Amino acid sequence: MQYNNIAFIGFGLIAGSIAKAIRKYRPESRIYAYTNNRSELLKGKSDGIIDIILEGIDNTLSDCDIVFLCTPVEFNDKYLNDIKSYIRKDAIVTDVGSTKSSIHSLAKELELEDVFIGGHPMAGSEKTGYDASDALLLENAYYMITPSSKVNVDKLEVFSGIIESIKAIPFVIDYQKHDKVVATISHLPHIIAATLVNLVSENDYDDGVMKRVAAGGFKDITRIASASPIMWEQICMLNSEPINMMLRKYIDTLEDVYSHLSAKSSTYINNMFAKSGEYRNSLDTNSQGLIISKHDLSVHIQDKPGAISVISAILAANSISIKNIGINHNREKGEGALNISFYDADSCEMAGKLLKEYNYKII
Repeated sequence: MQYNNIAFIGFGLIAGSIAKAIRKYRPESRIYAYTNNRSELLKGKSDGIIDIILEGIDNTLSDCDIVFLCTPVEFNDKYLNDIKSYIRKDAIVTDVGSTKSSIHSLAKELELEDVFIGGHPMAGSEKTGYDASDALLLENAYYMITPSSKVNVDKLEVFSGIIESIKAIPFVIDYQKHDKVVATISHLPHIIAATLVNLVSENDYDDGVMKRVAAGGFKDITRIASASPIMWEQICMLNSEPINMMLRKYIDTLEDVYSHLSAKSSTYINNMFAKSGEYRNSLDTNSQGLIISKHDLSVHIQDKPGAISVISAILAANSISIKNIGINHNREKGEGALNISFYDADSCEMAGKLLKEYNYKII
């Protein structure tokens, strides 16, 4: 089998990005798609990404070699049940949800373990919907693959090969281990960011001085607190057990810090920062992770009329789009006076090189 007939249930950011990458790197593929949002399907069709618009969950799916479930996690469970009677035994069913235990349990209950391979592309965007999708979104990003216990090795190799062909990095992992990993490096940080922001909000002075000077490190570590509350409510409910386990460990760590700080134990505090710094510096900076990076840089400029306009004109003349631009009033990490955000890493890198050519100091 060539596994060229590929269906998507749900067609937003992730589905659209996978489909665009398949169209780009596997042009022989035939792409089917279904979602409740008809306009996204029509746009995908007019873009030449979708070959066949599905009118619903029906026997057309029996023509498909692979079916991607790309709706919110709780709806993926529903659709897995809906498509069961239409899936061939030699086909592959996968999903893109950020938690895996629930859907793996359902696949076992529905006796679909011989066709189900869980998936979780570790990429995303601040934007949502098909219009925000990009064929390059998954490039060099880990794509977590959680095979069911009964799926055969040939299917796993086929699926891993397809993920590799669209320039993502296949990463095979047990689904329960996956949920602990994402609870620790994605879900818990979002909870920490949200609670830290709320702590500042609830303890700020009447004149709002904390909010006014909150920048630099504070904004960096709490940026993810702006994520969708509905989405994170769902994630926390579905992955509550591993999140709670790691949250308890984190609370114990904070209690330990509190105890040593109260005792003025400078050696403990020094070792804490030294240990964290060593591990942090060992992280791979070349691959995308679960928490999406900001693409920004800061520039040292003199406060004089037209300074920002000159920089904007330089970037515009070289077709570099700016996402946001503003003054850094708090430069606790040595940032420049002007902060510029871009839509992607390539634009950010190009802007940095260009501004250096004009003798700007870039941080």
